[in-house]
Amino acid sequence: MLIFLDAIEAQTQSSWTCVYTVAQSGGVVVGEYPVEQRHLKNIRNFVGVVFQNPDDQLFMPTVWEDISFGPMNQGLRGEELSHRCHHCLNAVGLDPKYYGSRNTTNLSGGEKKRVAIAGVLAMQPQVLVFDEPSAQLDPRSRRQLIELLQNLPLTQVIATHDLDLALDLCDRTVVLSQGQVVNDGATEQVLGDREFLKQHHLESPLSYSRPYCLLEDAPVPSLVNGRGIPRRY
Repeated sequence: MLIFLDAIEAQTQSSWTCVYTVAQSGGVVVGEYPVEQRHLKNIRNFVGVVFQNPDDQLFMPTVWEDISFGPMNQGLRGEELSHRCHHCLNAVGLDPKYYGSRNTTNLSGGEKKRVAIAGVLAMQPQVLVFDEPSAQLDPRSRRQLIELLQNLPLTQVIATHDLDLALDLCDRTVVLSQGQVVNDGATEQVLGDREFLKQHHLESPLSYSRPYCLLEDAPVPSLVNGRGIPRRY
């Protein structure tokens, strides 16, 4: 799994734009396809993009209609279409019988994110691209999303500023700054370099900078009783 970190927030959108525009020099290859007009259909089938805000991605009235929209445009009908939609909902931990008829606008943020992922999975891409997947999620939904992505058997490319998510999910990290690649290596090595992160306006993951987040690592022993439980005052 690969992560792209933008050192400056404002550059995130431009880093995505470069995927869809013609290179000023050299070339861009997605899988085995050069980014040229004649290959765009194959590229769009090869890569599935999950937007940062699921409200920008979900547009059909019900969950089932939204997930089936893409496969129907690929020509699927009947039992094959139903099987694929069921499979994709189950893959993201949503019960098709319960969620299929639900209105997409009435779902929680975490549920919307899962439906958006299911809709992309229904197109059967070989690569999943995520833009800030943990944005707008509460801690419980964020952890559920991480566990979901850990179990998806697909290549994943993630653009994020959530460095703890990167540690959980990604074995390779590419850091972009001012439109240039300034680091490319193993995630733990890149995110463990505090001086480098500081130079490029990034902070160390909380799990690195605050090891005492775990109760047993609390820096003030007097706040913990003999059984490892915080004292009540």
